[in-house]
Amino acid sequence: MPHIKPKATPIFQTSVFTFDDLNELELYFEQPGQRYMYSRYANPNSDELANEVNELEGGIGAVVTSSGMSAILTAILAICKAGDHVLCAEEIYGGSAALLNQELSRIGIEVTYVPSEATYTFDALVQPNTQLFLAETMSNPLLLVFDIRKLAEQTKQHGIKLVIDNTFATPVLTNPLSLGADIVIHSVTKYLSGHSDVTAGVVVCQADEDLQRVQKVMLTYGLNLSPFESWLAARGLKTLRLRMKQHCLNALAIAEYLENHQKVEQVWYPGLTNHAQHRLAFEQGNGYFGGMLSFRIKDDAEAVNRFMQGLEQIPFAPSLAGVSTSISYPLGTSHRSLSKEQQQKIGITVGVIRLSVGIEETEELLTDLERGLSKV
Repeated sequence: MPHIKPKATPIFQTSVFTFDDLNELELYFEQPGQRYMYSRYANPNSDELANEVNELEGGIGAVVTSSGMSAILTAILAICKAGDHVLCAEEIYGGSAALLNQELSRIGIEVTYVPSEATYTFDALVQPNTQLFLAETMSNPLLLVFDIRKLAEQTKQHGIKLVIDNTFATPVLTNPLSLGADIVIHSVTKYLSGHSDVTAGVVVCQADEDLQRVQKVMLTYGLNLSPFESWLAARGLKTLRLRMKQHCLNALAIAEYLENHQKVEQVWYPGLTNHAQHRLAFEQGNGYFGGMLSFRIKDDAEAVNRFMQGLEQIPFAPSLAGVSTSISYPLGTSHRSLSKEQQQKIGITVGVIRLSVGIEETEELLTDLERGLSKV
């Protein structure tokens, strides 16, 4: 057979790999990472994806998982055990809050939510058993931008790990590890794969001890990613830089349009100069502000319905970060599990709509948004 050198990585669609004899089996255990045995442990496709994301984030190693939620679970379980305590930013993805409140609490991991005004002065909330602080580079859905360097200084003073969900920013905008974070997680489902056809997650580590624990949790709990989805995500990753530039360009144009629209009461986008963390977002995002924004029309569910029904091009889809623009409704989807008090406190009201801006032509998107708003 001639020597084959494919330009694109093949899909290793197998659950198990074979050995010639007992000697080769022993080499597998003596030289970790040099051979493959079982795809739950490792697979060439998942390794390729992990290595590429790790390079983008500047870590010492990464582990891919079956979803963004399993990435969050893996990161927390790698650091925490029963009896430990977690600090979590008050403005956090609803799925992360549900995991902490409903599931990890059942196995003895306690959580305290840090109010936005105490983000960098949370000393009084730290307990002797506090192990980590969980936050997002930019919060979902109201785009609060966290000063990761400042947050890292605080967590290091208390000897706790800083875990940053970098899904909204991506490594094109921000590298949390370089700013002092210990662990970075992504829902690869979103921007990294980029085409709304993959469900995956990744955990990137700064320290070898954390990486070993993350690998152990993924393997033991069976949170691995399939070869085919690994291959798809790695293929999507190749256009990440190009896509993010267009996402950002479109989002800024739309935010400026919405800010000046008479039927829009508020816009949340870090690229707007009136955003509270505009300067921080500019510096931490290398001049880019991301492709996510939220806005509020009047707090009336029927008005929201009329807006959605008036759109012809932009679909209502409860996810984000694909190449096609979509809208979502945080109150009824991502933050549904929060109490009414929690929803009100962080500003998620009936009229709040989240817009995941795609890479279409800007004018097409503005025309469709005007069509929807004309029905309000």
